[in-house]
Amino acid sequence: MTERFLTGRTALVTGSTSGIGLAIAATLGAAGARVIVHGLGSTEEISHAEQTVRDAGAASAHFLPGDLADPVAIEHLMQQAGPLDILVNNAGIQHTAPIAEMPPAQWDRILAINLSAVFHSMRWALPNMAARGFGRVINVASVHGLVASVQKAPYVAAKHGVIGLSKVAALEYAAHGDRSSGGITINCICPGFVETALIEPQIQSRAAHHGGDRDAGIRDLLGEKQPSLRMALPDDIAALALWLCRREAHNLNGAAIPVDGGWTAA
Repeated sequence: MTERFLTGRTALVTGSTSGIGLAIAATLGAAGARVIVHGLGSTEEISHAEQTVRDAGAASAHFLPGDLADPVAIEHLMQQAGPLDILVNNAGIQHTAPIAEMPPAQWDRILAINLSAVFHSMRWALPNMAARGFGRVINVASVHGLVASVQKAPYVAAKHGVIGLSKVAALEYAAHGDRSSGGITINCICPGFVETALIEPQIQSRAAHHGGDRDAGIRDLLGEKQPSLRMALPDDIAALALWLCRREAHNLNGAAIPVDGGWTAA
C-alpha cells in the first residue's frame, strides 16, 4: 500500500481526465491527497476520472472546469480550487506544421494553453504556498522543452518557455519554508514517448509496416529518437511526480527532469 504522506494536502492536476494527468491524479490520491480533477471530456469521461481517483484512495476527488486559454477562466478555476499544496500543470495541446504554414491562431492557442496558463496558475497558487511554508509545483513540460523537432514550433517554444518560467519561480520561492515544513519547489518533468491513447495511432501506423507487430511498431517509432526503444507508462511519470511531493525532495528545485530513454543524452 502506498504511504499516505499527502493526507491533508490538496492537489490540482490540470488535464487529468485521461492519460498522464489522470495517472498523476490517481497516484496523488493514493497517497491521501484531496484531488481536483480538471480537463476535457464528456460527462461520462469526467465521472470516470473522478471515480478512478477516488478508487485509488483519494480523500476526495471532484472536477472543476476551466478554459486554460482564458486568463479570466483560470482565475475562476484557481479561486474555486482554493489554497493548494500541490499544483500539477499537465494540460497541453499540439498542432504540427512547418513554420511558414503554421496558422497564427494555432500558435496563439498553443502558447496560451501550454505556457501562459502555467504562469497564471502559478501566479495564483504560489503566494498561498509561501504563506504555509510548503508547496509543490510540477510542470509537465516535455522532451521538447529540452530539444527541438521539426513542425512543432509553437509546442517547442512553449515547452522551452515552461522550463525557463519554472526556473524563475524556483529562484523566487526557494527560501520559503524550511526542511521541516518541506519548503516550496517548482520542477519540470520532461517525458519523451509515453504510451497513451494519443500516441496509439502512430504505433498502429508503424506496426502495419511490420505485419501488425505492435512491439516492432514501437521500436520503429522510437528508433528515430528514444534510444531505450521502449516507452514510459503514465504511471512512471506519476511515480516521479509523487516523489517530487515528498519532504525529502525539498532541495530538488528548478530542475527539468528528462524521462526520455536517453533521447537528450546525446
